Amino acid sequence: MDISQIPSPCYVLDEKLFRANLSLIRSVKERAGVNIILAFKAFALWKAFPIVREYIPYSTASSLFEARLAYEEMGSAAHTYAPVYTDKDFPEILSYSSHITFNSLTQFAHHYPTVQASGRRVSCGLRINPEYSDVETALYNPCAPGSRLGVTAAILGDTLPAGVEGLHFHTLCESTSYDLERTLARVEERFGKQLAQVKWLNMGGGHLMTRKDYDVEHLISVLKAFKQRHPHLELILEPGSAFAWQTGVLVASVVDIVENAGIRTAILDVSFTCHMPDCLEMPYKPVVRGALEPTSGLPTYRLGGNSCLSGDFMGDWSFDHELQVGERLVFEDMIHYTLVKTTMFNGISHPSIALWGADDTLTLWREYTYDDYKSRMA
Repeated sequence: MDISQIPSPCYVLDEKLFRANLSLIRSVKERAGVNIILAFKAFALWKAFPIVREYIPYSTASSLFEARLAYEEMGSAAHTYAPVYTDKDFPEILSYSSHITFNSLTQFAHHYPTVQASGRRVSCGLRINPEYSDVETALYNPCAPGSRLGVTAAILGDTLPAGVEGLHFHTLCESTSYDLERTLARVEERFGKQLAQVKWLNMGGGHLMTRKDYDVEHLISVLKAFKQRHPHLELILEPGSAFAWQTGVLVASVVDIVENAGIRTAILDVSFTCHMPDCLEMPYKPVVRGALEPTSGLPTYRLGGNSCLSGDFMGDWSFDHELQVGERLVFEDMIHYTLVKTTMFNGISHPSIALWGADDTLTLWREYTYDDYKSRMA
């Protein structure tokens, strides 16, 4: 990728890397005999959907807008789950969905008559909470004590309500196949009776099968073994990060360098708060191309965002040279989740969005203007 061709700031999706991930995901789908669909909450870059559709035809939505995007841009009805559906939105969500999963028995009881009255063939399910997750970061743990997400075995009871055709769990976050294996054991232990009553089981997201150290063969064996134990079930996985994992970057520039109390901060034309919120939420320190962990004897900088929030910074990195104003910095792996979480806090514009094509040419997909900001405010 020729960084000099790319405007700053800009998110850049690398088509070759993206297709490599899609090929692997399709291979797992076919070899394991399961259905793998794209989760928009992690990747909703719809101009890339024509590429996605060459490999995977279906997607999962968590809101009315995502369900509509699936229908309009993926060209297929969505597998929809949301923690709650309002009476205002539900009829439209229904029109864009092939599957709808409810978070509670009360939500199912309230909205299922609308499904029946619509005459549409929509398969309904319930989200279950196996009360087990290997996710260590509390913000991302859906099975933490007191979680609002999913129905526990004690509440669900042995017999499912009429009309429930599937079960859904989501307990993983950038997890391994071994995490899934342990989760499935808990699901079978706590919901074995209910599994026998449904047609499909959605295993949610968090299956990071495109990470280099992920044991793809073990995943396939786990899924095949589960299918042997439950041959009547259609198995569905809906990873998000796996689709765009390490497929693109955020290109930024150094605008100023300031020093205070011996700390040098390179202030950039991007914001961690606006453009890389996962770094502050998760939290995690992104990889900067060519940079090192703080190293004695090397020029070391904190990287600061361009918003006025005092905490809009991350650090520290060492470089093999003194940074210069105007120098480009490349944040690695900034396509999944990052794009869909951007904000215009402080009136700061989104970075542009571009595709670095398989033919090594740049296609600029989107540039943002004042009108984009203004339209969000009223």
